Amino acid sequence: MSIPRVQTTRRQFNRQASAGFAALLTLAYTQAHALSLADLTDKDAGQGLKAALEKGAQAAVSLLGQTDGFMGNEKVRIGLPGYLNDASKLLKRFGLGQKVDELVLAMNRAAESAIPLSKDLLAGAIQSMSVSDAKSILSGGDTSVTEFFSTKTREPMAAKFLPAVTQATEKVGVASLYNDVAGKAASFGVVNKENANVQQYVTGKSLDGLYVMIGEEEKKLRQNPAAAGSALLSKVFGAVR
Repeated sequence: MSIPRVQTTRRQFNRQASAGFAALLTLAYTQAHALSLADLTDKDAGQGLKAALEKGAQAAVSLLGQTDGFMGNEKVRIGLPGYLNDASKLLKRFGLGQKVDELVLAMNRAAESAIPLSKDLLAGAIQSMSVSDAKSILSGGDTSVTEFFSTKTREPMAAKFLPAVTQATEKVGVASLYNDVAGKAASFGVVNKENANVQQYVTGKSLDGLYVMIGEEEKKLRQNPAAAGSALLSKVFGAVR
């Protein structure tokens, strides 16, 4: 009569042991996953993010800083703002369609020519990034890298872009027409003051387009870091997925 009791006790012990072992495995996995970001070394976090920033920035500059980089991309193509865009339809009816098209093309060509000037400022932002910046960006949302770039580089980049954009737009005679018409529209509150100057407008749109494309590259990298061909990027971004 004692043998069945021994077998029953052993079965209960085995079940309890298995359950305990499974719980330990679950706990270990949970802790490993939860600590994956915290366990990254400062060196890995910094180097991994800098590599990601550099890769995304280079890709965006390469895509935009070429013929039709803006004009051929619906996501960033620069059109006339607000009222002037609506007015362009009327202008075309009066035989000024070619001038309108020339202006739109010139604005996009100006943006394409200015984009390569961003390389040094983007690189400077990458090099000045702190370890705390790196880890906060890694644990942020899908556009935290893009927001970092925008915060660090938008103002100095605008100052650097403006002369290049001005030079490019001055080659087209309708730039002065844009400024005259937009200036009058701005006085009535139809066009924002910052859009009333073609050079400033194109400069702002150039930067918007740059950050949009950096954001596109960032999303790709976060979704599939292995595709970047870097073990370090896979390790770093894999830790926050």
